Amino acid sequence: MIEIQRRRLLAGAGAASAASLAGTPGRASAQPKFPDRPVRLIVPFAPGGETDFVARTWANRVSPHLGSTLIVDNRPGAGGAVGAGEASRAKPDGHTLLSGTTTTHVINPAAMSKPPYDPLRDFMPVTLVSSSPTCVMVNPSIPAKNLKELVAFVRANQKQLSYGSPGAGSINHLAGELFKQLVGAAELQHVAYKGAGPGVADLMAGHIPLFMGIFGAQPLAQHRAGRLRILAVFGEQRLKAAPDIPTAVEQGLPKMVTSIFHGVFAPAGTPPAVVAQIHAATRMAWNEGLLQKDLETVGGTPAVDSTPESADRFIRQEIARWTPLVKSIGLKMD
Repeated sequence: MIEIQRRRLLAGAGAASAASLAGTPGRASAQPKFPDRPVRLIVPFAPGGETDFVARTWANRVSPHLGSTLIVDNRPGAGGAVGAGEASRAKPDGHTLLSGTTTTHVINPAAMSKPPYDPLRDFMPVTLVSSSPTCVMVNPSIPAKNLKELVAFVRANQKQLSYGSPGAGSINHLAGELFKQLVGAAELQHVAYKGAGPGVADLMAGHIPLFMGIFGAQPLAQHRAGRLRILAVFGEQRLKAAPDIPTAVEQGLPKMVTSIFHGVFAPAGTPPAVVAQIHAATRMAWNEGLLQKDLETVGGTPAVDSTPESADRFIRQEIARWTPLVKSIGLKMD
């Protein structure tokens, strides 16, 4: 049944493409077949991280419906700018895609003086895949059992306190700076780590009192074991993976909503019919139910209703939201 649905959708996409070219002599015959070889999905970060996991999960579930192998190609460097720049310059025929994130499409362009690509001009969104909220973790020695108590503690002791993040310019860093603004703790210091692992280890060891991290299976396991406490997730609603952990919104900070998004992007100029074909294959993967199950088990929120148009609107909103904060803290990624 799934195979029949796939053929019908792909046939429909092909018919729509042919219809759009009708009346233009010579163009219909020039439309290349897609896909006619393996599709390369550039992941602009190192293997083993969250972006790599989401990208490989999407590729594995979508590949059978696309009728082509999706090959994940990790191209790390410059906070994702190297791989994203390479994807932006690829031939726009659908055979090279980018696994883009908040970092590549929002933070880097705002923080770099000469970014190697424009997130809106050089890419066409295909779909959002998932989002993962940030969260605030504390060492068990901190006398705060909820976010309200933490806010009071931070305000009273901000000169002596610091918070960690996986790195300057990460969404976690911006979450920390937004938190400082919202609670009135301008003197709370930021400590940048080279990744979440070392930062969480220092948090559990008591070297730092707070850490702004991406919610996931590993910090949740440490929370359950009592080695750290997750006081709030910064999503709009509680997560299926941890329904007992409240959001910051519930605890009196309605503007404390920060998450990292993961999406699939094609180079600008990719034929709309090809974008529609990749999106249709993604829709079939969602309909199976396995893709969202894979993502939810690690604390992700699947973007099951995403379309190219809604993804474009969302990214524009995120750029408008975060760029002023990036500028106000003087963040430079060069």
